[in-house]
Amino acid sequence: MLYVVPTPIGNLGDITLRALEVLKDVQVIACEDTRHTRKLLTHFEIEGKELVALHDHNEERQAEVLLERIRNGEDVALVSDAGMPLVSDPGFRVVRGAREHGLEVTVLPGASAPVTALVASGLPPYPHRFGGFLPVKKGRRRNELEAALGRDETALWFESPHRIGSTLEILAELKPEQLVVVARELTKKFETVYRGTAAELAKEFEKKPARGEMVLLVHGEVRKEQDG
Repeated sequence: MLYVVPTPIGNLGDITLRALEVLKDVQVIACEDTRHTRKLLTHFEIEGKELVALHDHNEERQAEVLLERIRNGEDVALVSDAGMPLVSDPGFRVVRGAREHGLEVTVLPGASAPVTALVASGLPPYPHRFGGFLPVKKGRRRNELEAALGRDETALWFESPHRIGSTLEILAELKPEQLVVVARELTKKFETVYRGTAAELAKEFEKKPARGEMVLLVHGEVRKEQDG
């Protein structure tokens, strides 16, 4: 069987008992960074596990190897460095391949930064749209943000601390009074949820360099035509 196992997004206490049971029982654990996952296993005193690196550069090839091991009777756990695998993380090819070959797949519930940020934001939780990471190129980023501002839904993305200032500047140019939320370092010691207009947050992040993992959220508004 293939087990998809979420891991904590910051606070190690958020791992589930079921996740620990699976990680103890499987024969092999596929992970983004073996060093990172080894620290997690050591913290919970899980020893002697075979770790296999699975990342963007080797996933296509590694997926076939893992699927063959499942066909041969082994249990495989798929984890990412933090949160739910496949959500802006590797693993899609493994799950798709398992489904296409009729292999059993079990997904465990657990930590997910986008869902945590959505609930913490105070913005309408539905409908919502998660766009993964915003585009690196400024022009494409601007297009995506502008489109989001025109939809009646909450849009959320992962954003790099190196680009968050530039992204907030774009939002401030497009719609300075737009309510924006930036959720930073969720579940960690320095967790912060910034909430204000695009102009206010652009100034806030201009003052000091941003650090840590971030989720950006905006709720677009569709102007309704008045009757008559």
